[in-house]
Order: sequence, then structure tokens, then C-alpha cells
Amino acid sequence: MKHSVAEQQRSCLYLEVCSHEEPHLPMHTSIVLFLLSYCETKSFKVFLVRSDSRNKSCSESLKAQFPGSLSGSELLTPEHLPRLVRSCRLPASVDESGRLCRAGLAVVLRNIITRTIEADPCRNDVQALLGFKKTCLKACAEVSKWTRLCELGIPSAVEEHLLNPTNQAQQLPPAILTLEQRLAEPVKVHNDDKIRRQKLQEQRRMEENSQEKPPELDSSQVSEGLELRAALAKLAVDSVPAGATRENSEIRKVKTTDLPELEHVFAEGLYFTLTDVVLLPCIHHYLCSIQAHAADTLHHLPRLLRWYSRVQEVPGVLRGAKDCGLLLSQVQVPSSSPPRVSQQKHPDDLQPAEENQEATPDCHFVGGPRPTMTKLKENGIEAVFSPHPRPAWTLPWESLPAAINPTEGIATF
Repeated sequence: MKHSVAEQQRSCLYLEVCSHEEPHLPMHTSIVLFLLSYCETKSFKVFLVRSDSRNKSCSESLKAQFPGSLSGSELLTPEHLPRLVRSCRLPASVDESGRLCRAGLAVVLRNIITRTIEADPCRNDVQALLGFKKTCLKACAEVSKWTRLCELGIPSAVEEHLLNPTNQAQQLPPAILTLEQRLAEPVKVHNDDKIRRQKLQEQRRMEENSQEKPPELDSSQVSEGLELRAALAKLAVDSVPAGATRENSEIRKVKTTDLPELEHVFAEGLYFTLTDVVLLPCIHHYLCSIQAHAADTLHHLPRLLRWYSRVQEVPGVLRGAKDCGLLLSQVQVPSSSPPRVSQQKHPDDLQPAEENQEATPDCHFVGGPRPTMTKLKENGIEAVFSPHPRPAWTLPWESLPAAINPTEGIATF
């Protein structure tokens, strides 16, 4: 297939449309469309690849769900795809030269983000989607169990569930349970010491107030508010909450190992990333189906429901979702007691601890030259030591900020 000169000036994006019987968008296509709408990018010429060439009218009806910026999208059949794309699994994108093809959901999504930033460097909200050190979903599904869960496991589980939503065996897929349990794990973020000390200070302030009068909020609600403020502040100004104040000396002396853990606000931790973009269309369709066919099952997904609610507070999410036909709402959980279900994980859905790329050591700093000196000695290099010129010098660590103490981990200056 040959594209016009105007089309060749933009990257081409190829998305799948299923139209065998009743037309619908595959989950991967919905995810790509949501990101395009969230980014409001016009850097791509979009082509819809329908599997049934005889059912053109059905595919045309689906275009009503597409963002307004994609009004010029075209319909294709597989035989009309460029040769470079035919051997790829959609979604796929081809650059302006027509010689570089990117395939796979995570790769295509990261490319959309990159092109959006190139077109508008001021889009800090889009750049933040790549996460810490821009590594969000960078590892391919073949080597990263977390990428495999988000890119393949959950979309496939949701699509299978939607085919037969009344099947009780598919109402709580292992991939969904894995995500629910992941959201229950403590969060480790780069240099999280300050936020954890703020959390401890708020908890102690709440305990003091509860001794004077009956508490109106429990500790989980207080800490959740702190972490949510930190997450939303990151989206706005790339910092901790604006109202944060310096901790008192008693809080600064608390060891890092004794600080309270941070709780998940979004899928990767405290901050809204590309992972949340991938999960939102999937979880939205899944929760809507569960609410309609097996509402009692929602009792087993409290953290996923909280995540779904928090995502809607992110600026631009409601607009982008509405533009794609995703009418987000608050899910109502029935008051009846939940049924008992088996909550076993599938081995392929488990993610190792090292997947968290924002993790920092939680133990005390164990420094010193011993490991390095040993390696040097093994290679025939002998070090010569001399005494310190001022061995009596000491530093008043108690009066200095805790963040610069070597026992507190890495400090940011």
C-alpha cells in the first residue's frame, strides 16, 4: 500500500478492529486510543485494520468511539497492509521513512509518548508517564513478568471474561487477583524518606488528637490522604505536597527501618504512569461487567476499586476517557457479604521483587571499601593506607538533617 506525501510526514499507526459478528475493539486497541486521547497528539496517521473485509459498515460504526483527533482514520484489510507490517502483531507503528516498524503494545505506547514530547516539550504530564528513569514498561514481556502481566495477562483475561461474563470461573481471573495483591504490597520509591517521615508525623498527630476526642478518621484514611496528596502534587509540580512542613526533631531521629511503609496510590506506586494508562480501559470494562453480572465479587477487589477511583482524579483522565467512549464512574459495591472464592495466583502472573525499579534499600547503610578492596587484591592491586589527618573530628549528626546521614540511605541535593 502506498501512502500520500502528507501521510508520509507523519508516523503511521495500525490498530486492529474485530468485526466478525458484532464489531468491537480489542483491548489493545482501546488502550492505544485512550493514550492518544490523553496525550492529544496528532503525530500519527491512524489506520484501522479490520479482520473481516466484508463487514465494512460495522467497522465504520466503531469510529464513533474514536477521539476527535482521529476523525481522518482509514479502514484497511490485512492484505492492504504495508509489507513491513504484515508480519507483525498489531498494534504497530511505522515511522516517516516507512523503514522502521515498532510492534507490541508497550513499545507502541512508549513511542506515542516520545513523539508527543517531541512535538510539545512542555507536556510534563506526558513525560511523567515514563516513570522513574523513564523505564516504565521498558522491559519486554519475555523478560519482565510485570510487563507480561500488564501488557498480555490482564488484557487477555478481561477479553476472555467479556466473552462469557456469567461464567463464575472467569469472574476473578488469576491476573486480576495478582494485580489486587500487588496493590497491597508496600511501596518503595526513590528517596521516599521525607514522605515516610511526614506520614509518621501525621500518624502521631492523629494519635494525640484521638486522646482528646473520638477520632473521625482511622489511621489508614489519614495515611492514604498523605500519599494521595503526594501523588497529585507530583503530577502538578513534580514535588512533595506543597503544604508539607519540616518534621520535628523527634521525627527526624527515627531510623528509616522504623518508618511506616507507603501504600499504593497507583499501579507502580505513588505516581501515575503508563502502567495505569494500560490498565484503565481493561479494569473499566472488567468492573462494569462484574457489577452487572456478579456484583458480590467486588468485595474481593477493594484495592483495585480504590485504584480505579484514584485514577479518575488525575487531570486529563476523565476527558481522555470520555473522548474514547469510556464513561468512567464510581462502582457501587453491594452491602451483602461476599461469596468465598479461591484466590490462587497463576505462576506466570507473579512478579519478582526486583521488578520495582524505584526500590531503595530499606536496611541500614553498609558501606566501606572491603568489597572493592577485595576485588582489587584478587587482581594483584594492593592498596596503601595512611592515617586520617584529623582523627578526632566528629560531626553533630543529631543536629543535621537526617537525609544527609549515611545511615539514612541516599540523599538528594
